[in-house]
Amino acid sequence: MTATGTPAPRVPRSALADTVLDRVTAAFTAAADPGRAAAMRTYMKDVAPFLGIPTPARRALTRTVLAGTPRPDEADCTAVALRCWALPEREYHYVAMDFLRRHAGRCSSGFLPVARHLVTTVPWWDTVDPLAAHVIGRLVAADHALTADMDAWITDAGLWPVRAALLHQLARKDTTDTDRLFGYCLLQAGHPDFFIRKAIGWALREYAKTDPDAVRAFLARERGRFAPLTVREALKNIGP
Repeated sequence: MTATGTPAPRVPRSALADTVLDRVTAAFTAAADPGRAAAMRTYMKDVAPFLGIPTPARRALTRTVLAGTPRPDEADCTAVALRCWALPEREYHYVAMDFLRRHAGRCSSGFLPVARHLVTTVPWWDTVDPLAAHVIGRLVAADHALTADMDAWITDAGLWPVRAALLHQLARKDTTDTDRLFGYCLLQAGHPDFFIRKAIGWALREYAKTDPDAVRAFLARERGRFAPLTVREALKNIGP
């Protein structure tokens, strides 16, 4: 069972996942730096243990691990992601996240429950945000029926599905569903948590790169409903 009480997704059989997990655990174990790991864990508020592998080195090792492997199908993506996420150290979660970001186009709408499991398991901004923008967002863009799921997530009792729903359109630019963007922001305008208030501002700031006038007009009309933090974030690059 997950932290939310829902059954964990089934891990499918995957020869590719067998290869990736064998290679990545061997490579990362050899590269571990316990001294650096302690500092990384502290920086990330003790959300998970770390091996102490900095991002450039981790990505270089991952490229080596994946060299020569075949393109994955959805079952492979599911198996790699879930098996990496089941390991305690955060670097393995980053491997899964980067793998999915690269291969999200290989996954159907049926992958969304797996993405939700990742969003709600050992959750923190460092994994939730990229998953929202680059995996969940691509799934929804490819199958608009999944907007109904986002409509449910935005009122979820959990913090991280709400944040994911707010951020899932970050990469959409001029294809952004502005009614949903602004509607989601209003639904959570009074949320007490910093991570939601920040996410609302970030979502608006990103869309302001495409249509600054629309964001200014929205905030002029609804400004009194948002926390000062949210407004500052939203107008950071365009001014009032």
